[in-house]
Amino acid sequence: MVNPRSFFTRSAVAAALVIAPVAVLGAAESAAAATTAPKAAAPKAAAPNADARAAIWKPPLRSRWQYQLQGNSAYPATGGVNVDICQVPQTGGACVKPTVFDIDLYADADVVGNNTTLNTAAVSAIHAKGAKAICYVDAGSIEEYRPDYQTFVDWDNSHGNSLLGKPFSEEFPNERWANINNDKGQRDFLLTMMAARVDKCAQAGFDGVEFDVVNAHEEGKSVTGWTVTPATQLIFNRALAALGHAKGLSVALKNDLSQVSDLVGDFDYAVNEQCFEFDECGELTPFIQAGKPVFQVEYLTSPAGFCGKAATLNVNAIKKATDYSLKDLPYKPCR
Repeated sequence: MVNPRSFFTRSAVAAALVIAPVAVLGAAESAAAATTAPKAAAPKAAAPNADARAAIWKPPLRSRWQYQLQGNSAYPATGGVNVDICQVPQTGGACVKPTVFDIDLYADADVVGNNTTLNTAAVSAIHAKGAKAICYVDAGSIEEYRPDYQTFVDWDNSHGNSLLGKPFSEEFPNERWANINNDKGQRDFLLTMMAARVDKCAQAGFDGVEFDVVNAHEEGKSVTGWTVTPATQLIFNRALAALGHAKGLSVALKNDLSQVSDLVGDFDYAVNEQCFEFDECGELTPFIQAGKPVFQVEYLTSPAGFCGKAATLNVNAIKKATDYSLKDLPYKPCR
């Protein structure tokens, strides 16, 4: 059985996007992608020079955040993102607003009527409020409802079905675990595709990027369909961080708690789901010690049960819906 922590975010994004018709590449374009992509080496992200790296946005250690991967039709001008949200924190007092929004690369299909509109309007509105925006991208599984999906399928078909693994879970069969090994160039191809997605994040004006599903090595072959070693995972995750930095974006490490100490130097902050529920938040202390924030979300645990611990660890924690949906509300920041 898949560790439940590994598919909660997947459910939110799938619910937001899957109902819209999938926009796939045209036949000629798809065939061309299948022919040319295998020959392309993985992008070698040039390390930003000192000035460029210094210019990359780095959120303060204490930063209030919002996690909204699903749209609300009440906010059509921003693709469903509620940029004016203000809620009373667990500590009480006046309502508070997030200074960091983690939203999907694409606007919600329910709101805009397609799955190809970049969340540019939301990012612009977030910036107008004086806040920053993190671009949600799935890097370790392939979702059927994404506009570039057919390119992955074509590559997989032309390379002995060596890319698309098992369904992510019984609950979410509309995406498959990606093979991040490189015996047939899978990792090179994936990084080329991720580079294109990061380009879109930059095009939309995002300040940072969150790469999801970067812990295949923890799940094992019985879950993913692939044997992925910790060393292979480190290669892939570090390459993702380099892609973001090369485009001037800060980069989040999503979960992968077993490799935090190895990766804290490559990433600018961490995003975590449910570490208080599973009593794992202490594994994120290397980020805090390095002055890098941890953006954390709980679903089933009440704020009264984790906000005190979050304050002790200096974690930026919030409470979202118990059904794991990631709409604008409910939203309860600890502080």
